[in-house]
Amino acid sequence: MNKKMKLLAIVLVLAAVILNILIICRKESVNPTLNLCFSVTSDVPDAVQVFYGSDEAHLSEQNSSVKGYSEEDVAQGRTVEMEFPVTADTGVVRIDLGSQESSWVLSDFSFRYKDIVEPVSGDMLVPYRSQDVADAESSDNAITVIADGSDAQLYLNMSSQTAAAKAIKNKTMVNWLIKILALLLIDGVAAAALLFRKKVLALPVELFENRELIMNLAKNDFKTRYAGSYLGIFWAFVQPVVTILVYWFVFSVGFRSGAVSNVPFVVYLVSGLVPWFYIQEFMNSGTNALIEYSFLVKKVVFKISVLPMVKAISALFVHAFFIAITFGICLLYGITPGIYAIQIVYYLFAMFVFGLGIIYGTCAVVIFFRDLSQIINIVLQVGVWTIPIMWQITMIPPKYHWIFKLNPMFYIVNGYRESFYNRVWFFDHMGQT
Repeated sequence: MNKKMKLLAIVLVLAAVILNILIICRKESVNPTLNLCFSVTSDVPDAVQVFYGSDEAHLSEQNSSVKGYSEEDVAQGRTVEMEFPVTADTGVVRIDLGSQESSWVLSDFSFRYKDIVEPVSGDMLVPYRSQDVADAESSDNAITVIADGSDAQLYLNMSSQTAAAKAIKNKTMVNWLIKILALLLIDGVAAAALLFRKKVLALPVELFENRELIMNLAKNDFKTRYAGSYLGIFWAFVQPVVTILVYWFVFSVGFRSGAVSNVPFVVYLVSGLVPWFYIQEFMNSGTNALIEYSFLVKKVVFKISVLPMVKAISALFVHAFFIAITFGICLLYGITPGIYAIQIVYYLFAMFVFGLGIIYGTCAVVIFFRDLSQIINIVLQVGVWTIPIMWQITMIPPKYHWIFKLNPMFYIVNGYRESFYNRVWFFDHMGQT
C-alpha cells in the first residue's frame, strides 16, 4: 500500500511539473473579438450577413453572423443599428445583402471594443470588389448599394487600428492572468494532495487494486442490463441511434438546417450528441449504483467504492461504438480527422473524471433522498438544450457566451467536435481548460 501511494505521489508531482512547464511555455494566440457596427436602411425585408477574415481565403460560414431587417423596419423606414463580431486581425470583411432587387444604405461604421469606439471611414469604406451589385457609392461614412436581385456582396479592406491595439493589450494581460491562476490552482491541488495523500490517494489505490473485479462487474453489468430480451445488448445501441435519427429528421428535413461550421448538419449533430449520450447514461445509472447493487453493499467484505466506477466503465462500451460510428460518418462526407483525433482520449478522460466525481456524491445522497433520481432526469432533459448540440453558440449575442461556457459539458462537446473536424488542439483554449 505504501509503495503504491509513493508511486502515485511521484506521478502526481511529475504531472504537476510537466503542466507547469507547458503552461509557462505556452504561447497564447492574441486575437480578441471586436464588434463591427453599422446602421442599415433598406426598401425590402432581408438578412445582412457579415463574413470576416485576415484575407479572402479565410472568409467562411464559421466566421460570420447574420442580422435581420424586418418588414416592420421597411414599413417605418427605420434605420437599424447592427453589431457583428469580428477578430482583431480582420483584414477583409464581406457584407452579403440578401438576394432581392433592393436598395441599401449602410452608414456610421465603427469598431467597438469595450469602451473604445473607433469610427471607420475613408478608403476602408470603398468596396474593392463587389458581386451582383448594380451600383455602390461611398461618401460621408456611408455606402449606398443597389442590388440586382442575385446575391449582393461587398468586399471591404478594413483595419481596426486603435481598437485592435487596445484589445490585443487587454487580451495579453488576461492570458497572463489565466496562466498565473492555472499555476496556482495546479500547484495548490498538488500540494494538498501530497499533504493529505493518505486520504486523497486512498480511493485511486483502492480502485487500482480492484481493477479486475471492476472490469468483470462492468462487463456483467452491460450484458445483464438487457438480459431476458430477444435482442439482448442490441437495445443498448438502438435507442441512441433512434434519437439521432429523430433529431436529424426534425432539424434537417423539418427545419431544413443546412451545413453548420462548414460541415454537414448530421456530422455537427452526431459529434455533439455522442459525449452527451455518455454523460447521460453515466449519470442515470451511476446515481442508482448502490441501490441496484444493494445485495453486494450489504456484504461486509465488499468494497462498495468500486460500484460507481463499474457503471462508468459499463457505459464506455456503447460510447466507444458511437465514437467509431462518428468517425465513419465523417469519412463518408470526406472529413478526415487526422492527428487531432487522438485528443478524444483527453476529452473522454476529462468527461470520465467529471462524471465520476458527481456520481460518487449522487449515489450516496440518493440512498436518503430517492427523489434525486427524478431531479437528475429532469436536469439532463433540460441540459441537452443548454449546450450547443442542436444549435450554434453564434445564434446568441457574444456577450452571453460565457454563461454557456460555464457548463463543463460545453467544453467537452466542443472538444469532441474540434477533434473530429475542426482541427483545433485542446491547449488552444487555455482559459476554458
